[in-house]
Amino acid sequence: MGIFNRFTDILKANVNDLLDKAEDPEKMLKQMVIEMEEAVNEATMALGDAIANEKSLAHQMEKKTKEAEEYQQKAVEAVKMGRDDLAKQALERKVMLLEAAKDLEGPLMEAQKSTADLKRQVDQLKDKLEEARMRQSTLVARAQAAKAKKRIAKSVSGIGSDGFAGFEKFEQKIEKEEAEAEAFQQIAGEVTSTLDQELDKLSTKSQADDELAKLKESLKGS
Repeated sequence: MGIFNRFTDILKANVNDLLDKAEDPEKMLKQMVIEMEEAVNEATMALGDAIANEKSLAHQMEKKTKEAEEYQQKAVEAVKMGRDDLAKQALERKVMLLEAAKDLEGPLMEAQKSTADLKRQVDQLKDKLEEARMRQSTLVARAQAAKAKKRIAKSVSGIGSDGFAGFEKFEQKIEKEEAEAEAFQQIAGEVTSTLDQELDKLSTKSQADDELAKLKESLKGS
């Protein structure tokens, strides 16, 4: 049956290849599930037609058998009334109906077998469809995770070893400026230290001069 073959083709398709070719894997997975749902719906309609055909054959067979029983009863009544001619006609009609009912036995058995096979196949398709729906959500989640990983990896690879070259250059410039600042601070410190030393010397010399003057003055007095 074409419906089942199409469904099988969908299940047997190489999902990885389909996703590789698809610009949107999620959209592709959704489309695959939609096609499976359509196949299940078509198979279910086919099963409905098979069941209807089976019931029709069974109804025809039952009706002819019942009519045959009715003609049997009419033949009995005709005999009781002394109308053997009518009884014979009724019995002939009965035989024809029973033969017609018997002719329906083969088609009815085939219809029953076909219905049973279709029902089993439809149940299998529904199970596969349910499995596909569950796998769809899992695969979509995996596809989204893969996209995120790819974007991150692409960003990192884009930076690479040269990605921070600008930062390193800027850092070197800052380090140079810091070194120059420290050098100027050191120079400024040395100048200040020299000045302080000279001022201290002047102060010390001035005190010494005062002390010398006092000493001379005391010696004169003695």
